[in-house]
Amino acid sequence: MRFKAAVLQMRSGLVPSANVATVAAAAREAKAAGAEYLQTPEMTTVVNRDRAAMMAVIGDEQSNPELDAFRSIARDNGLHLHIGSMAVRVGDKAANRAFVIDPKGEVLASYDKIHLFDVDLAGGESWRESNAYVGGGEAVTVDLPFGRLGLAICYDVRFPQLFRAYGDASADVISAPACFTKQTGEAHWHVLQRARAIENGAWMISAAQVGHHDDGRDTYGHSVIVDPWGRVVADAGDTLGLIYGEVDVHAVAATRGKVPNLKNARSFTMKTEPALRAAE
Repeated sequence: MRFKAAVLQMRSGLVPSANVATVAAAAREAKAAGAEYLQTPEMTTVVNRDRAAMMAVIGDEQSNPELDAFRSIARDNGLHLHIGSMAVRVGDKAANRAFVIDPKGEVLASYDKIHLFDVDLAGGESWRESNAYVGGGEAVTVDLPFGRLGLAICYDVRFPQLFRAYGDASADVISAPACFTKQTGEAHWHVLQRARAIENGAWMISAAQVGHHDDGRDTYGHSVIVDPWGRVVADAGDTLGLIYGEVDVHAVAATRGKVPNLKNARSFTMKTEPALRAAE
């Protein structure tokens, strides 16, 4: 089974309607190119570090014009639309939530980012996702006509146990759409994407934000499609727009047959030897 995947690299701004329009245009282009699946980055609808301003422009899942628009976009273009994530109001905070929408406009699955990015960077940047977001607690796979998809978001990619769970659940494709900072992206983005693919013998498809955003942050870009052997099939660099890749789902079984680490894994215990006392 093969399918053509399209991955959208964006620079989402402060106005959700403008960002939705970018997705709509990309969906038309992807459909014309023969894509069956389109993925967008983390925080597709708004990128704004001002919590109050962000909360003022987002809705909950039941009353959400952006989600309604994405459902129409998927239906109008007859493709599977994977919104890498969008902020969805949950009480006085938001969920960083992914949606997978089928060609009929139906939401097949949603996933809330489990791991929240709370960090102080050497360059002076400070991020506290937990101030604005509630973390999820459930890993999610969804069966699409061309294979099983495992859902993750951005910082999740640093937690291999989540991706191993997807490998053990026979996911053919795993995703980690992101809004990766430029500093950490330059150091770790590619190696993490390739490692998660190699460890699980699965495709990795990860759309990303790129460039200098209206809220002042700088994101790394380099949306990627990585095959189960860890080869980068497509890389968007620092350019806005779409990249494409032919995803051969049969390559998953072939790769896992060559390196059967998922089958060969064993449980173990941890032993810590006491430190030797200094000679008297």
